[in-house]
Amino acid sequence: MSESKAKTQKFIVKFFPEVMVKGTKAKRQMIDQLYNNIRTILGRISNDIEYKKFFDKIEIVCPIEVVVEVRQNLLNTSGIELVLEALQFDNITTIDEMKEIVNKYTAKEVQGKTFVVRAKRTGEHDFKSTDIERNIGGYMLAKNPDSKGVDLRDAEVTINIELINKQLNIITQKYQGLSGFPIGTQGDILSLMSGGFDSTIASYLTMKRGIKTHFVFFNLGGIAHEIGVKQVAYYLWNKYGSSHRITFTSVPFEDVVTEIFNSTSQSYMGVTLKRLMLMASEKIADKMGIEALLTGESVAQVSSQTLRNLALIDQVTNKLVLRPLATMNKPEIMEMANQIGTRRFAESMPEYCGVISKNPIVHGSFSRMEKEAKKFNYEVLDKAVEDAITINVNEIDEDVNEIGKVDVVSDISSGDYTIIDIRQSDDCIETSCETIKIPFFKLKAQFEKLPQDKQYLFYCDKGILSQLHAQYLIDSKGYNNIKVYRPQ
Repeated sequence: MSESKAKTQKFIVKFFPEVMVKGTKAKRQMIDQLYNNIRTILGRISNDIEYKKFFDKIEIVCPIEVVVEVRQNLLNTSGIELVLEALQFDNITTIDEMKEIVNKYTAKEVQGKTFVVRAKRTGEHDFKSTDIERNIGGYMLAKNPDSKGVDLRDAEVTINIELINKQLNIITQKYQGLSGFPIGTQGDILSLMSGGFDSTIASYLTMKRGIKTHFVFFNLGGIAHEIGVKQVAYYLWNKYGSSHRITFTSVPFEDVVTEIFNSTSQSYMGVTLKRLMLMASEKIADKMGIEALLTGESVAQVSSQTLRNLALIDQVTNKLVLRPLATMNKPEIMEMANQIGTRRFAESMPEYCGVISKNPIVHGSFSRMEKEAKKFNYEVLDKAVEDAITINVNEIDEDVNEIGKVDVVSDISSGDYTIIDIRQSDDCIETSCETIKIPFFKLKAQFEKLPQDKQYLFYCDKGILSQLHAQYLIDSKGYNNIKVYRPQ
């Protein structure tokens, strides 16, 4: 017999159960895709990893130095139900050989505990799986008097072994995988990505389901906003979808928002914005050959997400629109963001759609929506789509500048400042300094008309929009007289 080398670690990957119940052709296609996905992902870690594909599992042997990285990548790969770590022994032909090996490597686990041996057998042998379990269990019971004995129903320790022809595997660790289908088996989708909680979770769920998920971002906050959304898109791809190349499309939507304010009744602005985003997404999806769109909308979470308003929004596209969060509540969504690591991104992302409407309509009228839609100048939308920029997500530099580098001022008593209230509402903050009102959607055009020998502080309720728009003007125009005001 020969034990697997101490310098390597064996992993056994078990498939998502829904893969195993597919027809022969579909199952073979999914297993082949998962095998290729694993090789692509792990190939970036080491060239010294070995792979074997079977009808019910994939075996991987990697250098011990990369075990942690390999394990984590397998656990983040859709299509995998279980990841098992195993000790491998070759040329095993008898139960006597097995019981000595199993006892040698698992005796410590049964000290002071009840235990049971579970065995699976593949190949031609002159004994059954129950013979293996009974003989090894009896041998270990005799050799380990400090154990609390064998318990077939409710053991504290289960010793799992597999005998595949003459190869013995002792399962030392078992991890729950991501489940779902392998990416690349369920087609492509275009996700409307804002970078907030909802759109990131929706994208994660479609990736987990095996859908190749591309991103489209509607830029309402300049360079800093785009950087933040690119960061979370890169994170999702790198952790859960790096087996495939996907795209990130940025659409400049500031002029579209300005046109909405100029042409649309206030109560219909939010629904109009969502409709225009779907229209633009459809045009981009057509160019990419994609038949479905993805949004993070949850029924009744905000005014634009009532069933009536969602119906009004969907009127503008012939594409299938998936909404995997439709029946989820916000705490569930936020908890999932905690689990997958996107909360830290989402918390710093502004939700522009929530601030664009004043007294938004809850149950919009189809006839009124038709009238509102006719007021909009769609040449502005066409220009935005024409100016859209598409890159591969793997080209995004993970080390792009972080949001929030603009200086923040809390004490205005010692400075000669002009405060610009950039909130969309009619309210204007009252301070001891000169204060003017310029809503965020007018900053781009109006700030350059102000005297540039003054120091300006941007103000909004949470400070996030102020940071983004200040960063945009600093980066794109080179201003050095802008800071953010955040009262203590």
